[in-house]
Amino acid sequence: MNKHHTPGIRRHCRRNYDIRLMLLFFLLAGVPFAAQAHRGAVDEIDACNIRVGLERVHFTAYTPALSGNREYCKAIPQLGETHLVFDYEGKQLRNFSVEFEVTKEPEGTRIFYQEPQKIKTGTATGMVDFRQHGAGNYLAHIAIVDKDKRLDTHIPFSVGIEDADRKSFSPLLATTLGLLLAVYAMIRFVLMKEKSREVPKA
Repeated sequence: MNKHHTPGIRRHCRRNYDIRLMLLFFLLAGVPFAAQAHRGAVDEIDACNIRVGLERVHFTAYTPALSGNREYCKAIPQLGETHLVFDYEGKQLRNFSVEFEVTKEPEGTRIFYQEPQKIKTGTATGMVDFRQHGAGNYLAHIAIVDKDKRLDTHIPFSVGIEDADRKSFSPLLATTLGLLLAVYAMIRFVLMKEKSREVPKA
């Protein structure tokens, strides 16, 4: 091979390598956002899920007048009319009488109650105007009621005291920036290493 062509070939290979690194860089940069967007796999921990006996119920809150069809569960940012939705993820609960309740904490004051009944559709709904009860911490209770037996579980949430968007975005931003810096450092290291290996021109 002609020695005069060697530097050009080396530069061409290095450009191709740099392009592959940059593609990897942009691919990895999108990973945190993709992971944040999905609800999660079956075995993944979901903060909006409540285990009731052997079944699970998914709790969702909507504030249509304030945020359209945006979903909340752990932190509802604004006070207003809030639609509460309890979705059965299995079919067994449809055969039992289930009671739904929301209490304000730490007082334990009941602000919403739906008496025990069988929900054949697998979806129970209710509406609470949190302007009447104020900002604070709340508990959504779900209880299976069978004669004199009762199995109660609950999920905590807040209303009007946390910005759900800002709270979830901060760790996402930190993770993304950290990943970008790490990949940038890796690219710099590889380029410097390749440069040091180049044979000086005669």
